[in-house]
Amino acid sequence: MNEDMIKEEAGTAKESAGKKAGKKKTKKIRSYPIIVLTAFYGLLFGTMLIYICNYSYRNKQVLLNNNYNTRQQILANQNTRGSIVSRDGDLLAYSEAGEDGKDKRVYPYNEEFAHVVGYASNGKSGLEALTNYYLINTSADLSEKVEYDLEGKKYPGDNVITSLDVKLQEVAFNALAARKGAIVVSDPKTGQILAMVSKPDFDPNKIQEEWERLINDTSGNAMLVNRATQGLYPPGSTFKIVTSLAYLRDHPDEIDSYRYSCNGRFTHEDESISCFHGESHGSVDFYTSFAKSCNSSYANMGLNISRSTFNKTLDDLMFNQDIPVSLSHSTSTAIYDKDTTSASVMQLSIGQGTTGVSPIHMNLITSAIANDGVLMKPYLVTEIKAADGKTVKSYSPEKYKKLMTEEEAETLTQMMIQVVESGTGTKLKGQSYTAAGKTGSAEFNTSTSDSHAWFTGFAPAEDPEICVTIIVENAGSGGSYAVPIAKRIFDAYFGVD
Repeated sequence: MNEDMIKEEAGTAKESAGKKAGKKKTKKIRSYPIIVLTAFYGLLFGTMLIYICNYSYRNKQVLLNNNYNTRQQILANQNTRGSIVSRDGDLLAYSEAGEDGKDKRVYPYNEEFAHVVGYASNGKSGLEALTNYYLINTSADLSEKVEYDLEGKKYPGDNVITSLDVKLQEVAFNALAARKGAIVVSDPKTGQILAMVSKPDFDPNKIQEEWERLINDTSGNAMLVNRATQGLYPPGSTFKIVTSLAYLRDHPDEIDSYRYSCNGRFTHEDESISCFHGESHGSVDFYTSFAKSCNSSYANMGLNISRSTFNKTLDDLMFNQDIPVSLSHSTSTAIYDKDTTSASVMQLSIGQGTTGVSPIHMNLITSAIANDGVLMKPYLVTEIKAADGKTVKSYSPEKYKKLMTEEEAETLTQMMIQVVESGTGTKLKGQSYTAAGKTGSAEFNTSTSDSHAWFTGFAPAEDPEICVTIIVENAGSGGSYAVPIAKRIFDAYFGVD
């Protein structure tokens, strides 16, 4: 073989080797994006899996309570629904075997706890809905489960211990009598709800038999609605608490010098507001305006509060926003925007016009005043216990947020004491306990003088233990109808005969 042929073969071999190396390099380059994409989607899948697991864990109660979740029925077949118990150990709801062998829910107090305890058939409401996750689950240990299996019995569901006080609930229920309305009783220092009544009511023991009648009722009674949390009412003069706080903030140096001469009517730009029944209060200062509930003076105040201060106060007191209540509830509204006229500001200042508030919301505001401006998060459940008494979970008082300064709360407290001592709440005067509060007569019919009767307050005024908020629909004056109910509840709490 000559030298030229050798060189030619060597070149061909080198070229072939080069091509092979190039192909390997191209394969490596082409496989790199695939590796990157695989890693990216693997990471994405892992992140989504972690998120789903975390979401499911954090929202396990919501997911279980979903009507489309068949797990509920599986647990209902496996476990006997737990009991709902008062703070004193009285059964408010429990399950027993019916004549057909199926579990039957029993409500020993019939209508008394209807709205707050709720019902567990035809859907769920109240505490039956709120604590459903625990009631249908069991914390019985393995050895207990074996015993139940051997006896052919269902496992016992966990029990819910509430903050509800049977005595206070009964007093509130009986005091409201046949009237429509709502009552909320709470502990301002802890946020515990002690009693909650709404009327008209229903018997949860008969919810299945009367369901069609209840949901098709055309009388306007809305018996299934919990008026304490879902009702929205014009707050009337109880809203003067809000207007007073706004005025305090806008005119901090003018409180002691404030004076207004009331002749029973206030007129501004051809719009007029009258005091209740046209009463003339004469010369009133800031405190007397509140104690006597002078509409004219408060319309005057409202027009002299800056829009920004009024709106900031509304925001601080949780109007037009969600409130920290776990039961189904409505959002209170109070509007003061660029389109609000002077006439509307006058109405807003006395709690009329388009303003609407729920009794529970008014109770929260009052509780914050009683607790040095700090609102404790309201709650109804104190413990979850297994059937053998073992504590599964417990709940403690929790600060929600500061609604006002301690100084502002003290000023409002002194104003509310004057309501009882020399104003519209004197039916609470001279008791063994000192009370502070605000009455309201909220007009709800523009063509007549029909009004709802309000009271919201606390006792003892110097060291509050109990906060009471009452609305009696279409009853008239708060001082005449709501205050006597408050007195019965305070008397029961403090053991006054």
